[in-house]
Amino acid sequence: MAELGTRLKEARLSKGYSLDDLQEITKIQKRYLVGIEEGNYSIMPGSFYVRAFIKQYADAVDLNAEEILETYKNELPSTPNDQVSQSITNSPSRRKVTKGPSNKMMEAMPKIIVALFIVVIIVAIWVLWQSKNSPGTSEDNPPTPELQYDKNVNPIDSAKDKKEKEEKDALKNDKKDTDSKEETPTDEDQTDQNEEIKQTISAGTVETDGATTSYTLTGTDTMKLKIEVSGPTFVGIRNQQQQELLTDTRVYNAGEVIEFDATTQNYVRIRLGNSTQAKIYINDELLTYAQQIVTQNIVINFNKEQ
Repeated sequence: MAELGTRLKEARLSKGYSLDDLQEITKIQKRYLVGIEEGNYSIMPGSFYVRAFIKQYADAVDLNAEEILETYKNELPSTPNDQVSQSITNSPSRRKVTKGPSNKMMEAMPKIIVALFIVVIIVAIWVLWQSKNSPGTSEDNPPTPELQYDKNVNPIDSAKDKKEKEEKDALKNDKKDTDSKEETPTDEDQTDQNEEIKQTISAGTVETDGATTSYTLTGTDTMKLKIEVSGPTFVGIRNQQQQELLTDTRVYNAGEVIEFDATTQNYVRIRLGNSTQAKIYINDELLTYAQQIVTQNIVINFNKEQ
């Protein structure tokens, strides 16, 4: 009897189990139980069942099945799994040769995928660049529009019409030049306009004597006086030193005109015996009297424009 079978039988007897009792507990046929106790494993249906039956036997009699199998493993017949495991263990070099390339391929697979992805991106960029710079689709080289000709137009008539149009345009330009010359003011007219624009005669200021009114002339470099008489009136012109500037100081009658250039003077005083019968012009601008009295003195202070 084998040592394993002896230990299992002793445990069964210590429990008070008969083979029939153990058969009832484990559902293992009695003849297989006898074979286990006697170490006769050849009657078993297969080597796999040997271990399974021994494990059930040990559990039924409260023994540690794993410990029993490990302790008496040399007595047990080997199973197909054990044979395969032993075969693999005995040929490590073959396993290494078989699995080595597969493992390397798996390790290199991520790198291969990344490389392929980069290649795809480069190809896509190249295709886009080629399509953008293709002469047929370039925005910088738009297709030349086809010239359209009117078959009904006679070239000779077109040339004639063109010549007539040029002659009309020339006449229009000549007319514009003529009109422009006519409208361009002369230097003298421009000077007069500037004087009219610049010249200023201030409002009269009545002096304390009540008979004298002072005016100031600015914005011009000349002071030309003109006095138009419409009825008998005395007219006299003096400077600031009370010197007579008018050589013919007297009573003037209707229709007479007195003209005097006082440009060299900074101050003149005009004495009017009857101002209602006389009009004073300064550089052809009518002087408006500040007060309406018959006899009065008109003082003009001239600030000459430099």
